[in-house]
Parts: sequence; C-alpha cells; structure tokens
Amino acid sequence: MLRRSVLLSCLLAATTMTAAHAQSDYPSRPIRMVVGFPPGGISDVLARTVAAEASGVLGQNIVVENRPGAGTTIAADLVARSNPDGYTLLFQDTTTHAINASLYKKLPYDTVRDFTPISLVSYSPLMLVVSANSPAHSVADLMARLKAAPGKYSYGSSGNGTIIHLASEMMDRAAGVDVIHVPYKGSAPLVQATLTGEIEFAFSSMPPAITQVQAGKLRALAVSTPKRIAAAADVPTIAEAGVPAAEVTLYNGVLGPKNMPPEVVQKLNDAFAKAVQSERAKATYLSLGAVPMAVTPAQVAAQIQEDMGRYSKVVNDIGAKVD
Repeated sequence: MLRRSVLLSCLLAATTMTAAHAQSDYPSRPIRMVVGFPPGGISDVLARTVAAEASGVLGQNIVVENRPGAGTTIAADLVARSNPDGYTLLFQDTTTHAINASLYKKLPYDTVRDFTPISLVSYSPLMLVVSANSPAHSVADLMARLKAAPGKYSYGSSGNGTIIHLASEMMDRAAGVDVIHVPYKGSAPLVQATLTGEIEFAFSSMPPAITQVQAGKLRALAVSTPKRIAAAADVPTIAEAGVPAAEVTLYNGVLGPKNMPPEVVQKLNDAFAKAVQSERAKATYLSLGAVPMAVTPAQVAAQIQEDMGRYSKVVNDIGAKVD
C-alpha cells in the first residue's frame, strides 16, 4: 500500500509539473479560431483581422476556420467539445450566446457553463435605413407614417430571431406601431429589398448599409448604439431619435471551452487587448463601423449575462423559436 501511494503521488506530481510547463510555454503551436459565419462577412473580417494581430503578439499563428450554419450553433458546439488547452477558440457575437439560448428549443451545450470567457474585441451598431425615395427623413417621420396606416407597411430582417429582427420588434413595440415582419435569407437580400422599397424600413449591419447610404441609395435614420460612431458621425442614435428602448449593441469576442487554465486565459486576454489597439486593426474595424474594445474575462461574462436577460425577454415576447 505504501509503495502504491508513493507511485501515485509521483504520478500526480509529474502530471502537475507537465501541465504547468505546458501552460508556461503556451502557445507552442498554432491556435484555431472557429467562426460561425461564412467567409467575407463582417464577423469573419473582424475575426481574421484580430487573429492576424494577436498572432504577432503571441508568436504563433491563429488560424481562422469558418464553420457556418444553424445560427452559429455548429461552431459553438465544436468549441464547447474541444480540449480546454487554449488551442481551440470561438469568435462569437451577440447572436451566439445572448440570443440563441432563448431562440433554440434545445442546444447541445450550455451557453454559460460550457465556455470560458476570454475577451470582447469590438462593438458595433445596427443602422436603421429606408430607401432614398422614402418620404421619411427621420425616425419621427417613419413612425408617423407607420402609425397612420396600421398593418399596411412591412419591415425586413435577415432571418427570424436574428438581432435585426429583435431590434425592429423592440422599436415597433416601444413606438406602438403595427408593422408586418418579412424575413429574408441574409443581409444582402434584405438590403436589396430596402433599396427597391419592397419593405418600408430595416435595421442592417453596418457594412452593407453604410455603403449604400454613401452611394445615396439608402437613407440612414439612426444607429442603434447609445453613442454615435465615427463611421457615421452625422447619424443620430436611436435614443436621440426618441426610441431609447430600441438600443442594440452587437458585441464580438473570444471564448474557449470550459475549464481553461487561468494563465492561458490571461495570456490570450492580454494578446487580444494589444491586437485591437494596432493601427491596422483599428483602421479595419472603424471602416466596418465597429469600435475596438478590450475588457477582462469577468466583464465578458457579465456582458453575456446582461444581454441574455435582455434579449430572452424579447424572444419570448414575440414567440420567436428555431427548432
């Protein structure tokens, strides 16, 4: 028995030393960052930009891997099931955690327990837009038009239960207007429908909206964040336009599987904080209407919890569900 105890103690000590050594050497090989969106979209560009800058800080490549589908749940599930050694990360947005937990009847992972918060790297608004031919030149104009004809007009979204859908519902309910929801399969057809006047208005992610606004084909009425952003400094916030209940901020950040070593989490947090402050990252983010940011892992967890509480109420109120 004594001999067995000694052998067991030696084995545990060796294992502990090996784990500690691995953590101190981290990263010793390339890191995989999984993105739940197709290549070329705003989340993909944000992820690739910060990954390239953080690679230089860490001295190892961060390789972006796109795993789109099922509202980012495929990517999230892959990371949740991964080894918590810091070599598989998830680039997430507000949809991944704050909305999907309520939108899907059943997820293969626990939104909070199965992940380790690491960092938030940016936030961005949605832009409320109408066709350049619309008679609405302000949010007040738009609301007056909608109130004058309940049930006559429609708004679009990039899909049922998306942040764009929820933002529109929040505004409509706060303003007391009756509008028909038309879901499209993504941002491109949504913007096209707004351009042609097929729908009366839409909230849109920044890149496709601001391009058309600058071309004079869409008119921007508001941005959804509490503060104006540099990429559209002349566009008022939704609160300034009189509908503060429709404020929406999209956060992008990095998570890992649960039980990651604290030393690895801190090293990654430091790397991403430095990465978003690089001139290249700041320029790319700002051109997309995103604002670079850096917070602690605890602040990431708090933001996810806050957003989950807020958006779950909207999802439940409107009865949005995805099987």
